[in-house]
Amino acid sequence: MTDSLLQPFQLKHLNLKNRILTTSHEPAYNEDGFPKDRYIAYHLERAKGGIAMTMTAGSAVVSKDSPPSFDNIHAYKDEVVPWIKKLTKVIHDQDCAIMIQLTHLGRRTSWNKGDWLPSISSGKHREPAHKAFPKVAESWDIQRIIKEFGDAAERMKEGGMDGVELEGQGHLIGQFLSPLTNELENEYGGSLENRLRFTLDVLSEIRKKVGKNFILGIRSVFDEVQAGGITKTDGFKIAKILSESGLIDYLNINRGRIHTDPILTKQIPIQGMKSAPHLDFAGEIKKKINLPVFHASKISDVATARYAISNGLVDMVGMTRGHLADPYIVTKIKEKREDDIRPCVGATYCLDRIYQGEEALCIHNAATGRELKFPNIITASKSKKKIVIVGAGPGGLEAARIAGEKGHEVVVFEAAPDPGGQIRLCAKSNRRKDMIGIIDWRMQQCTKRNVKFNFNILAESQHVLEENPDTVIIATGGMPNLELFETKKDLENVFTSWDIISGDIKLAKNILIYDEAGDHTAMQSAEIAIENGSTVEFMTPDRLISSEIMGMNLTPYLKNLQNKKITYSIAKRLIDVSIQGNKLNAVIGSDYDEHFKSNSTYDQIFLNYGVKPLDELYFKLVSFSKNEGEVNYAKFIKGEQQNIIKNKNNKFNLYRIGDAVSSRNIHAAIYDALRLVINL
Repeated sequence: MTDSLLQPFQLKHLNLKNRILTTSHEPAYNEDGFPKDRYIAYHLERAKGGIAMTMTAGSAVVSKDSPPSFDNIHAYKDEVVPWIKKLTKVIHDQDCAIMIQLTHLGRRTSWNKGDWLPSISSGKHREPAHKAFPKVAESWDIQRIIKEFGDAAERMKEGGMDGVELEGQGHLIGQFLSPLTNELENEYGGSLENRLRFTLDVLSEIRKKVGKNFILGIRSVFDEVQAGGITKTDGFKIAKILSESGLIDYLNINRGRIHTDPILTKQIPIQGMKSAPHLDFAGEIKKKINLPVFHASKISDVATARYAISNGLVDMVGMTRGHLADPYIVTKIKEKREDDIRPCVGATYCLDRIYQGEEALCIHNAATGRELKFPNIITASKSKKKIVIVGAGPGGLEAARIAGEKGHEVVVFEAAPDPGGQIRLCAKSNRRKDMIGIIDWRMQQCTKRNVKFNFNILAESQHVLEENPDTVIIATGGMPNLELFETKKDLENVFTSWDIISGDIKLAKNILIYDEAGDHTAMQSAEIAIENGSTVEFMTPDRLISSEIMGMNLTPYLKNLQNKKITYSIAKRLIDVSIQGNKLNAVIGSDYDEHFKSNSTYDQIFLNYGVKPLDELYFKLVSFSKNEGEVNYAKFIKGEQQNIIKNKNNKFNLYRIGDAVSSRNIHAAIYDALRLVINL
């Protein structure tokens, strides 16, 4: 029996070879507003992986007064067409369809981007996420933008796109559609029919420019799940009107709003949240209309995608974040290798970076977005080497996996009884338990390639030397840093956030968590401390809390800590700690006022100040190595083979990666491993 996911689907004149696509998203790989070589390589990799359709841009902007806050493609420029042609050709060469999403961002942008034109909307209120107060659209604005949508679609057709999709959730089209954001008193405001008029006028203009043999769809919200907004009943009516309009070829269904981080995570759930929360709703819409239905919202695993198709809930299923983690999902389904699919763990590192103005990166696939330099499919090395790796955290396991795939003999030493390092610690919280997938997948891949693991061994020099290695990689990570810059020594009588997360210490009533790293560790420890009955003061020297946790991932922490026994102290620096009776006295200053100084007492104080590299073994081995630990950074950046020889009488090269070098994050450790090992 044919897998439901692998069944073809006829979308108007377009024959899609299976039921899986990547929906439109903006990885921010554009250059000068155009999808150049890096952008093309990213989408090409997923087309090679077997998807039926790749949807590009998230979204391409149609007007100059839609500033590209997400590094959007500039669909309003004629100069974009040659790059679109180059993109569509290579995708079509892989028997993959390609569409592009068009938008006017409306108020979902900032005026100080692009050409510094005012943002515009159907109402005067700013979007909390972007904070720009928009100009209320005048009649000439509306007619201009309608025409610009048509012109942009015409450019995309000229560029070889199979179709365009309009973005109608939270962007200008959605702002017109929602009674929460539409304050107009003309023919485009008021009743549902009036609010829908802008959408229909845009669709009509596009259809006039592109003709009938071109796919046209819309991705929109059909239930805002907020008082005063589009109701479910409204959504059914909107879907029916669009379906019967004869203007479009499919609906891409979603639910909710996106104007704040907490609301956004309900529409695009992160780890610890329910998978596919709007799938059944998409199925309800499908029953009421005579159009194909697409849907994507945390459908990261094959089982859920298969359920969506086999039960007739949708016609095409989007696995967008899943394909950031593994571009070859469809290939592995076809080859009955689903257990080899690199899992999306829901960390949402990709989207959080985008919303901070950075490029999208997958937390544990460092090749994503770097396809021009690094492969997803590893080829065997011409010569077999003996690789010894010390440490089985994410960096060490990635090094072992890649070395194993290249055919090298790999031996790993790990002091703990289990692999994982700091990931095993963070996965102790139920909401972050999926993070262990980063480790489990690598262990599975290493086992298939006969990597030898030695657990419960604190490796010493002789353990390494006895293996007679060609290459030694130190991936020992680090231990919590107790030395503040101000003290120049490890603080006594204080603990670390790790101690809270691990459960190794009994928590007192009144505690201080001092966070100078700004990452997950401090917030996670605060959650646990509150759950265990402590009253927490959460202090940071920064001007905002948890500066390294971006908006979507910070949301569940702040939600869980509302109305709890926690206070936040920003712009306060812990200078020193001393014992005062049975309490700890904290000396507190501020970078913002050199004269400010205060003292506070706590039952316990916990630091989150990064890690100190566990590098003792590395330095013991330096004199035994050929390269004495030196790295050619120019070659390292390109993933090229290292060639430094400082002591030709020694046999092995020595390197260290991840937190064994300096305190960074999971992606950095995995990226270190990829660059170092890919051409060993």
